[in-house]
Amino acid sequence: MHFIPEAIDNYILAHSEDEPELLQQLNRETNQKVLQPRMLSGHYQGRILSMISKLVNPRSVLEIGTYTGYSAICLAEGLQEDGEIHTIDHNEELHDLQRKYFDKSGFGKQIMQHTGDALDILNDLDMTFDLVFIDADKENYINYFHAIIDKLNPSGIIISDNVLWSGKVLDKVQDEDEATKALIEYNKLLKADQRVDSIILPIRDGLTLSRKV
Repeated sequence: MHFIPEAIDNYILAHSEDEPELLQQLNRETNQKVLQPRMLSGHYQGRILSMISKLVNPRSVLEIGTYTGYSAICLAEGLQEDGEIHTIDHNEELHDLQRKYFDKSGFGKQIMQHTGDALDILNDLDMTFDLVFIDADKENYINYFHAIIDKLNPSGIIISDNVLWSGKVLDKVQDEDEATKALIEYNKLLKADQRVDSIILPIRDGLTLSRKV
């Protein structure tokens, strides 16, 4: 969904950093071989993730929702030399595709894959993080927030994707639409929780940056 005129959107893309060749390849392969390629972060959002990571220069990154690995590679671009990313996904069928591109990227040794239930895996991860990207099942966003907030270092950043949900957060919510209900409540939580400062950016499907106070 475009929240600004498409012509302006195209101009922004044309005058922003180019999509790296490896990520172009991953983009193509995802669209050719994987269901729901719309879930891919893509060129513009990927460059935003990369820029945020470069600004934060994290030693430790957590990603909830790996998909085919595009966003993890973008986030890896800002890692410290001894830094690492822990990325979680429930779909074991994507593991080999992710690993192929992680290794091609040069960040392979710094990207740790976890497959399974994210809340269970988070409970077992005994470490803290400088940067977190949440982009998995929307119904669990609030649960993810509560699971990671104490693992987030002071001044650490949480990036939350899809918070505008194609504008559905403004519509009358259907009883069966659990994802929209969850995102509305999640947005309220980020606004009210005194442990974070948050701002929503109208990028693609909505991206919230939350900084731990």
